[in-house]
Amino acid sequence: MESFTFHNPTKILFGKGQIANLGKQMQLDGVHRCILVAGGGSIRKNGAYDAVIDSLQKASIQHSEAWGVVANPRLDKVYEIINLAREYKADAILAVGGGSVIDTSKSVAAGFYLNDIWDAFLQREKISKALPIYTVLTISATGSEMNGTAVITNTKTKQKFGMFSELIYPKLSIIDPTLQETLPFRQTANGAMDAIAHILEFYFADDKALSTIAINEALILTIMQMTDILKSNPKDYVARANLAWCATLALNGISGAGLKGGDWGCHAIEHALSALHPEIAHGEGLAVIFPAWIEYHCEKDPSRFVRWSKKIFGEDNPTLGMRRFRDRLQNWEMPTSLRDLGIKHDELEEILNMIMISDTVGAIYKLKKEELRSLLMLAF
Repeated sequence: MESFTFHNPTKILFGKGQIANLGKQMQLDGVHRCILVAGGGSIRKNGAYDAVIDSLQKASIQHSEAWGVVANPRLDKVYEIINLAREYKADAILAVGGGSVIDTSKSVAAGFYLNDIWDAFLQREKISKALPIYTVLTISATGSEMNGTAVITNTKTKQKFGMFSELIYPKLSIIDPTLQETLPFRQTANGAMDAIAHILEFYFADDKALSTIAINEALILTIMQMTDILKSNPKDYVARANLAWCATLALNGISGAGLKGGDWGCHAIEHALSALHPEIAHGEGLAVIFPAWIEYHCEKDPSRFVRWSKKIFGEDNPTLGMRRFRDRLQNWEMPTSLRDLGIKHDELEEILNMIMISDTVGAIYKLKKEELRSLLMLAF
C-alpha cells in the first residue's frame, strides 16, 4: 500500500432540514454578499430555493442570483457569473444544485481572482486564491460537494477539462436527501453510475490497499442496492440517504487512498463524447465506456478483475462479472453502446483525436491511439 496524504476541509451538514443552518454558518464565516448559482429552476419545485432564501434572510446575508447552468457546464456561463460576482463585490459563492452547478461555482470562485479561468484548466496559471464556496446539493453524482475538482466544457474549442485545487474545496456542503425525492429515475441512475465510475477509476490500480478496496466494494454494493430500491420507490428516505452519502464518499479522497491516483482513462474518453455531444449525460457516457474498458482489458489481463467480479457480482469469471455489470445498467434503462448515445460511426475519428491530447490515455493501462480505437469500436 503506497504512502498517501489525506486531508478534506469540507464540513458536511447531512439530513432533513439542514438548509436552515446555512445562513448562520455563512454568517459565522463573515459572509455578507454572495452569488447564488443555480440551474434551470428545479430548486424552486423541490423546496430548496425557498429554504435557502429564508436561511439567508434570517442571517442578513445579501445575495444576487445567477441562473441557467446546464449539464456539462460551459465556460461562457462561468465567465458571465465571474463578471456578475465582481460587479456585485461578492465575498462568497453559493451553489444550489448538482455537480454542474457546483463545478461552475468553483470555477467562478477561482476565476474571480484570475485574468482567465480557462488558463487554470489548461495548467497555464495556478490558482492562488478563491472565494469561499458553499453548496446545497440536489443531485448526488459527482462528489463535487466534497472535493477540490471542477470540470468545465469550452464549447468553442470542444474541450472538456478538469482542474484541481485545494482552494476550491467547498467550505460547507449541505446534503438533504429529501431534496432528491422528485428526481426522474434516469437522473438517479446517472448519478449512481457516475459514483460507481469514480470508485472504479481507483479500484483496479493496486491490490495491496486492501482497506480502501474493501471500502470501495461496500460503496459499490450499497449504491447498486439503493438504486434498485429507488427505481420502484423514489421516496424511500433510507435508500436515498445512503445513495447520497455513498456518492459523496466515492470522490472525497477516501476511495482513492493508497491507490496510486487511479486510472481516469474512462473519464477522459467520456469527456470527449459529451464535449462533442453536450446532450449526453456524464453518467450515461460512463455506462457505455466503463464496461467496454473492462471487457477490453479483461481479455489481456483477466487476473486484475477477478476480485471485483467475485465480490461485486459473485462471479469467479470476470467476463461473466462484466456481463452482470451490463445487465444491471440495462435494468436501470441506461445506454450500453455508443450507438445508444447517438454517436455515429463517422464521428469516431473526431472523438479519437479529441481524446488523444497526449501520447497515451490512462495510468493503469496507458492506451495508445490504435488501442483506444479498438476500445471505441468495442463500445460502438
